[in-house]
Amino acid sequence: MIRRTALFLALAAGLAGCGLFNRKPPAAPTPAHYTLGSPYQMGGVWYYPKDQTEYDATGLAAIVPAQTGLTADGERFDSSALAASHHTLQLPAIARITNLENGREVLVRLNDRGPADAGRVVGLTQHAADLLGARDGTQIRVQLDGGMTSGLTNQIGGGPKLDVAAAPLATVQSQSLAPPPGVGQSSRGRTAVGHGPASAPVDAVAAARVPDRLPDQVTQGSPHPGLIYLRASEFGRVDYARRVAAQLTGLGPEIEHTHEGRSDRYRVRAGPFNSVAAADAALDQARRAGVIDSHLVVE
Repeated sequence: MIRRTALFLALAAGLAGCGLFNRKPPAAPTPAHYTLGSPYQMGGVWYYPKDQTEYDATGLAAIVPAQTGLTADGERFDSSALAASHHTLQLPAIARITNLENGREVLVRLNDRGPADAGRVVGLTQHAADLLGARDGTQIRVQLDGGMTSGLTNQIGGGPKLDVAAAPLATVQSQSLAPPPGVGQSSRGRTAVGHGPASAPVDAVAAARVPDRLPDQVTQGSPHPGLIYLRASEFGRVDYARRVAAQLTGLGPEIEHTHEGRSDRYRVRAGPFNSVAAADAALDQARRAGVIDSHLVVE
C-alpha cells in the first residue's frame, strides 16, 4: 500500500511538471461592446462616426492583414471570421458586401475602425475576401443591414434602442456553391440564397440571436462592375461647388446639379478613371489640393 501511494505521488508530480495539471483552459471569447466614438484622424483624414440605420455605398475594398489584439469594439481580431472594418458606422454592425465584379455577396460583422487606406471604403478579413473573390481595389458595394444591426445593438446593450423592422423575404430558390479556389470547406456549409430588398436579412439568423461568428454563406448574383470616380464635396450653393472644382482643375472636375425635395444640391466629382492606380493617384492629388473629404466611388 505504501509503495502504491508513493508511486501515485511520483506519477502526479511528474505530470504536474509536464504542465498537464497546470494547463489553463482556453480563453473565453472577448464580448463586444457598442462603440461609436469621437471624431478621429487616420492616415491624415478626419472621420466622424455616426449611428445609422441606413447606409448604402460603393467603393473599393482593402484586405486587412492578419494581426493580434482587439478590434475597436473589444473583440479579438480573427482573420478567419466574416468581419470587416469601417470608418464611421456604429460597431458592431452587420453589412452585406457585394463584389460588383463577380456578383458574390456575403454578410460580414463590422467590428473595427479602418481601413488605413483612405481610398478604400471597407477593410475585409482575409476569409471574407476569399469568399467574395476580392483583392485590394476590388469594386464593392456596402449595405448596412438595419434589422440585424438593430438586433445586435439591443442584444449587447450600451447603444441606442433602434427599432428597425426587417423586410419580409421573398420566395427564393437555393443553390449550393462550391467554395472559391483556395478556401477550405466549412462545416457550417455555404449556400447561395436569393434575397428581397437590400435591407432584408439573408436568413433566419436575423430573427434569432445574431451570432458572434456569422455563417459562411455566399449569395451569387449578377456582376455589375462600374466606373471609378472621385467624389468631392456636396453643397447647397453652386459658388461653393465651383471653388472646390477649381482646386481639382488638373483632374477635369464636373459639377452635378440635383434636387432634394425643394433644395438644390451641387456635387463635385472627377473621372472616370481607367484603373485603380489612376483613381488612387487622383485621390492623392485631390487631398494635396486641400479637398480632404474626397473619396472614391463606383458608378
